[in-house]
Amino acid sequence: MHPMFEQLAAVRLVPVIVIHDASKAVPLAKALCDGGLPCAEITFRTAGAADAIRAIADELPEMLLGAGTVLTTAQVDKAVAAGAKYIVAPGLNPEVVKYCQSLNVPMLPGVCTPSEVEQGLALGLDALKFFPAEAAGGVNMLKSLAGPYGGVKFMPTGGITQKNLKEYLSVKSVFACGGSWMVKDELIAAGDFTKITKLTHEAVNMQ
Repeated sequence: MHPMFEQLAAVRLVPVIVIHDASKAVPLAKALCDGGLPCAEITFRTAGAADAIRAIADELPEMLLGAGTVLTTAQVDKAVAAGAKYIVAPGLNPEVVKYCQSLNVPMLPGVCTPSEVEQGLALGLDALKFFPAEAAGGVNMLKSLAGPYGGVKFMPTGGITQKNLKEYLSVKSVFACGGSWMVKDELIAAGDFTKITKLTHEAVNMQ
């Protein structure tokens, strides 16, 4: 696995964030760090994603900061220019994967079938996002994929909660999980960073 993903593997849980107001990015990132998770995946689902990444990268350069929901090479450029250290996508687009490889930027494309895992292997990848995890068969599907694809590591995302986190992390092929329950939209919108720190701390202790 790429050294960046080895670092994520040490943290075990990656907060997946949809942020509408970039001014809340730094307080949010500090709340995550205070809770024991110095990492974040800022999704490109909002217009403020790049600004949020830039603000966090400038203020907290030590954070393991990634860009999620990256669908195009243009978004890769935006994310990297803003300071993202790795790229995550919901699906596997060979053009985007190869573009990231040409920039030496680590990427986790999303897969949920054996054929997509093989596409990833053909592109030289050994770490993939498993998405949407719960809807695509969850823990049982991951265990089934581990048989024929023993060398592949997965980061399941989608439907991961405090109730099933431990079960996912117990799967040998899982190196980390993506989750959003500690960074819910309403908590970010309300600026309730104390609650975010509390939920993050609880999630870290849950592993």
